[in-house]
Amino acid sequence: MIANGAECEPLLHKDAAVMEHHARELVRGLELAMDAVGAKDGVVGIKAKKKHAVEACQAAVRGSRVRVQLLGDYYPAGDEYDLVYNVTGRLIPPAGIPLNVGVVVGNVETFVNVAAAAEGHPVTHKTVTLAGAVNRPVTVTVPVGTTFRELIEATGGFATDRPVLCLGGLMMGETTENLDAPITKTATGVVVLPRDHHVIERKLRPASAQNAIGKSACDQCRYCTEYCPRFLLGYAVEPHQVMRSLAFTATGAEYWNQWAALCCSCGLCTLYACPEELYPKEACDQSKAEMRNANLKWSGPMNVKPHAMQDGRHVPIKTLTRKLHVEAYDHPAPWEALAFEPQRVVLPLKQHAGTATVPCVKVGDRVEVGQPIGELPEKALGAPVHASIRGRVVSVTDRIVLERIP
Repeated sequence: MIANGAECEPLLHKDAAVMEHHARELVRGLELAMDAVGAKDGVVGIKAKKKHAVEACQAAVRGSRVRVQLLGDYYPAGDEYDLVYNVTGRLIPPAGIPLNVGVVVGNVETFVNVAAAAEGHPVTHKTVTLAGAVNRPVTVTVPVGTTFRELIEATGGFATDRPVLCLGGLMMGETTENLDAPITKTATGVVVLPRDHHVIERKLRPASAQNAIGKSACDQCRYCTEYCPRFLLGYAVEPHQVMRSLAFTATGAEYWNQWAALCCSCGLCTLYACPEELYPKEACDQSKAEMRNANLKWSGPMNVKPHAMQDGRHVPIKTLTRKLHVEAYDHPAPWEALAFEPQRVVLPLKQHAGTATVPCVKVGDRVEVGQPIGELPEKALGAPVHASIRGRVVSVTDRIVLERIP
């Protein structure tokens, strides 16, 4: 059982804060999960540079069945294929999951929540990092459903008059101009950038334009493939081949799509490797979507052998930060106990893998913190949704809106 604390998205510090301040709860939740699945060994994976988190976790694992594994400061050290290989030496089979090699992986905050659940406490609060073009980079714990706009304004405000949110980070996060996006149970934080920042301009370019640029400009240099972390682990992922398919008609498209099937969507090819600033990651995403629509499964080679240069081609976070032109925003975002009470929370009925919940409250109802407001249908897999503030239900759609009451 591996607790993933690699946290390799530039500028985000949420996992480090959780490990530093809740190390004992993390180890407790990890051991409970180990018992649940019959795991003999528990590992907390942390980048060696996160010194305070390392110290806290090393102290917390003493006398337990858990050990700390130090990781390198490269991107994407948190990809579970890479993490499992580094911790155990095992290679997950193509299109497989960690369980195929006797491993289960979870985020460190998930295990803290497991420990809380064992005491009867549901998830009502979330730890997130606010970074980038904000006046005060900080990591805080707030009620689930708080909007990023209200939280950022309460902690110092935006440092740009045209903010765009990268929810979950610059590399793999969702880019949106909706400042009222809610903080969900799976949120890690937000990187705010000005609308005219080069990364934002690239991310907001329409897919049709991305494809047209790739079709006309890709010269098949292979840098996207040679830096791909999955390719370097030995998997048949070759983004340059997927880019080549942009020049084809539908004939043969299924064959070329196979080169995208095992892509982890880390974004390294698009935002770091490509010298022409093309969009191989997005081409891979489209190819995977086409395969799902056509119900096509992986049918390529199953043998996996790491590339001879696998360890030598890791991309350091500092180098990635420079490439993204965000060095000016590379500041600590220390955890702070924030006395913050949002006036309104927005709680999507689906914040997790699995089935969406069904509302069990109606407009006008009063709810208390921790009260279920979205429940799972019978025999469905997923997670219930709980009220994160004491409030009144003002809207019930695919999300429930609560307004605070005294």
